[in-house]
Amino acid sequence: MEPTEEKLEKLIDKGQETLEHLSERWKVHANRRTVTILVVAGVVATFLYVFAIAPPEGFPLNTLVTVSQGQSLKEVATELEARGVVRSSFMLRALVTVTGQERRVHAGDYLFKEPRDVFYIARALSIGAFGLEPTRIRIPEGATAKEMSGIYASMLERFNADNFIEQAKSQEGYLFPDTYFFLPNAREDTVLQAMRQNFDAQIATLEPLIASSTHSLSDIVIMASLIEREARNSADRRMISGVLWNRIRLGMPLQVDVAFLYTLGKHTFQLTNKDLMTDGPYNTYTRKGLPPTAIGSPSLDSLRAAVSPTPNNYLYFLADHTGITHFCKTYACHVANKKKYF
Repeated sequence: MEPTEEKLEKLIDKGQETLEHLSERWKVHANRRTVTILVVAGVVATFLYVFAIAPPEGFPLNTLVTVSQGQSLKEVATELEARGVVRSSFMLRALVTVTGQERRVHAGDYLFKEPRDVFYIARALSIGAFGLEPTRIRIPEGATAKEMSGIYASMLERFNADNFIEQAKSQEGYLFPDTYFFLPNAREDTVLQAMRQNFDAQIATLEPLIASSTHSLSDIVIMASLIEREARNSADRRMISGVLWNRIRLGMPLQVDVAFLYTLGKHTFQLTNKDLMTDGPYNTYTRKGLPPTAIGSPSLDSLRAAVSPTPNNYLYFLADHTGITHFCKTYACHVANKKKYF
């Protein structure tokens, strides 16, 4: 018979084996449960991301999304889901509510330059992160109000070209051509105000010259708009200014073709004899003096040339195909230049 110590030792070993076996079986079951939980959690997370969190297909990039003043969180969330900004209005409302911002949704225009998930949208609404950055817009020298309206309308979503043209009718020539920076939701009244203020600031630098001139500001602006279209450099602008003022002083029609570009959209070599002889307020062949309004927005250099021309005795000028301007005192000289250069 085995000693008592040996029996006890065998019993202990057997018990240890049993515990190890049970432990291994528990680990297997525990691992299976863990894997199952992780898989289920992954499926749920994927479902939530795809159907509630991720940016929707067709997310409105670079398009203004408006949250109106006084809208409730529910109304905002429903509208944003309808606009394709979020997949789930419920998820958006839940996130905003959890952060305690349901009564502090910021009204205004939002702009998203890349697709954003619902977490980003919720935070943007809560803190007023509108995403609006100034848009750089260049208005070329000599541009008309109509040309400006097309430029702005192509770059500012809230801009109404027709309203701009209507409001700018009395300001042709007084909207300074320059590089501007406007928010994407800027409207026509904001643009008009900025451009007119710029003109006033620029023209103020010429105030001493204007005060000593015999011409009104209106006449100077109109003359400058003609010069802007006729000349290519500062020296020519001042010379041509002298020629045109000479013709007005002598009671001669200006006979500048650029006025037809404003009314008919035609350049010099597109004009017909009928165009030249058809009377109208902007026809500088049939009528003497300046046109009734500017034909575009002149640069500061053209305004300076109009108020401070280079004194000369010339009455005619033309520019050849290379851009060089030739001046004449007599019509015979002018005709000879036409034959020579054209």
